[in-house]
Amino acid sequence: MDHLIDKLRAKVTKASFNPDFIHHKWFVKYHLNIVEQIALELCDIYKNANRNLVKTLIWIHDYGKILGIRDGVEKITEVTAKLMEEIGFEQEFTDKAIQYLRIFESKMEFELTKAPIEVQITSSADAASHMVGPFYSLWWLESPHKTFEELMEDNKGKALKDWNRKIVLPEVKKAFENRNRFVMENSGDFPEKYLT
Repeated sequence: MDHLIDKLRAKVTKASFNPDFIHHKWFVKYHLNIVEQIALELCDIYKNANRNLVKTLIWIHDYGKILGIRDGVEKITEVTAKLMEEIGFEQEFTDKAIQYLRIFESKMEFELTKAPIEVQITSSADAASHMVGPFYSLWWLESPHKTFEELMEDNKGKALKDWNRKIVLPEVKKAFENRNRFVMENSGDFPEKYLT
């Protein structure tokens, strides 16, 4: 299984470096690799999670975005399933990964606390990774046509969705609470007091 996941990682990485993808300069180093590290740390806590499925979800969860697909979950899951089949994943494993990707993609309609643990790990790690490194700052770099107030509002909306919908594991909430507060302050959500 490791060799198949390595092939998946290589193909997604190659696709991520396509200059037509807006985030191509930084996406693997400052997003996908960080998601993987956080998720694998969570797998050490949630030992019943299928690590191979988690690693696969990490590398497929943004594949549609990398390809520029904005047509919804059907097209995203279709191209992702095709990629997994080309690499040689068994059909049963591919079907489960695609089923879990559908759940992941329905984060705004489905309560992810009820999702399989592999989805909870991937979703929580994905959202937490946004608070590591330059993720939020890079949005400013890539959106020079927006005012700083619009950029702050964009980041606030992203941070709220991540915190309220995507981070569902208590270990992640606890570990990233201060980081979340910092992101919200950077987005204009100031506390009443700063010293207490």
